[in-house]
Amino acid sequence: MNYQETLDWMFNKLPMYQRIGGAAYKADLNNTIELLNLLGNPHHNFKSVHIAGTNGKGSTSHMLASVFQEAGYKTGLYTSPHLRDFRERIRLNGEMIPEEKVVSFIAEHKEQFEKMELSFFEMTVGMAFDFFSKEKVDIAIVEVGMGGRLDSTNLITPELSVITNIGLDHVKFLGDTMEKIAGEKAGIIKPNIPVVIGETQPETHQVFEAKAEECKSPIHFADQIFDCNKIHIESNTVQKFDIWKNNELYMEAIEIPLMGNYQQKNLTTVMCALDLLREKFNLSDDDIREGIAKVIRNTHLMGRWQILNDDPLTIADTGHNVAGITEVVKQLAELRYNKLHFVLGMVNDKDIDHVLQLLPRSAEYYFCKADIPRGLDANILAEKAFESGLRGLVYESVRHAYLSAVNNAHFGDVVFVGGSNFIVAEVV
Repeated sequence: MNYQETLDWMFNKLPMYQRIGGAAYKADLNNTIELLNLLGNPHHNFKSVHIAGTNGKGSTSHMLASVFQEAGYKTGLYTSPHLRDFRERIRLNGEMIPEEKVVSFIAEHKEQFEKMELSFFEMTVGMAFDFFSKEKVDIAIVEVGMGGRLDSTNLITPELSVITNIGLDHVKFLGDTMEKIAGEKAGIIKPNIPVVIGETQPETHQVFEAKAEECKSPIHFADQIFDCNKIHIESNTVQKFDIWKNNELYMEAIEIPLMGNYQQKNLTTVMCALDLLREKFNLSDDDIREGIAKVIRNTHLMGRWQILNDDPLTIADTGHNVAGITEVVKQLAELRYNKLHFVLGMVNDKDIDHVLQLLPRSAEYYFCKADIPRGLDANILAEKAFESGLRGLVYESVRHAYLSAVNNAHFGDVVFVGGSNFIVAEVV
């Protein structure tokens, strides 16, 4: 098989949560254990940092990877889902895994994979760990797919575990309360391995403290140790922060090219993680400063308050659950514009009604469906939106909705694209 044929086999043969949702979810690690045994347990051959959380784990993972790259380490990065190209999930020093490596991995193991009835995610984790092992990475930054305890990535023993925050998402699989979801994500806490918790939340901090105590793992709540104070500058391309640790100035004027206000929380988490890792890996202030400043250049992160166009100002963001959309709406409220054109699509397993209630009533909406089976029918979305007081038209594709919004926007208007990773993927 060539690369395209290999991709077709992977997408069509293996149950893929990104496309079909719950039918692809495996609630145990047996398949992954069997897979990694087949591959010679490659995850034992490299150091790692493991990152879970409801929101922010992608940005956090990319910032950490960028810092290690700047420090001269051969750095693996595993994230999900991808936006445009499957190979975005597996990177080495910011570059995607080569097509021929994907082809050869599948060709070598295809028969066994079919017998094992792997999910797409299980197979991808195996591919990533095999690639990182063969490439002899110095460190791999590994993002959890969903939850933590039963996630296929949870067979690594990392140098550090990170849990960014907890929100109500994937409740069908992880539980319907913050405490239950925290319990699942706390599953990445390993015996005697330190853990960083990005946000202290009243419903969850005791869950993490109890798990850390059980594992004899040092626990660090980032927002109780670090403060990232924004320096106000007029820029659409960079934010600046002074970093304080225990009320003492730690680093001045850190530049971050990620524009969402929510990045302040992620930066706090990243600084705490790096503070714990810097001695072991000899990370300098310059490594940290340059790594964060060059995160987009080094890792090609997309879809986080990404400005697609200046005239009209056009922004895409992958926030897709209640917590993520809350941050998006807060940031939209800070913009000055005449009219907001909102290109909106969602997947059918989210808390749709709650999300719609958060969205601005004054915007004009362009309802659409991403080109995946999980996508919510645009007509159903529009009906639900109308019930929440939102108004707009239905479009037959994301592209049509996006182009219509841009064409309808006048001087001083803003176009926003969001509601789902998969909507953003079709425009960035």
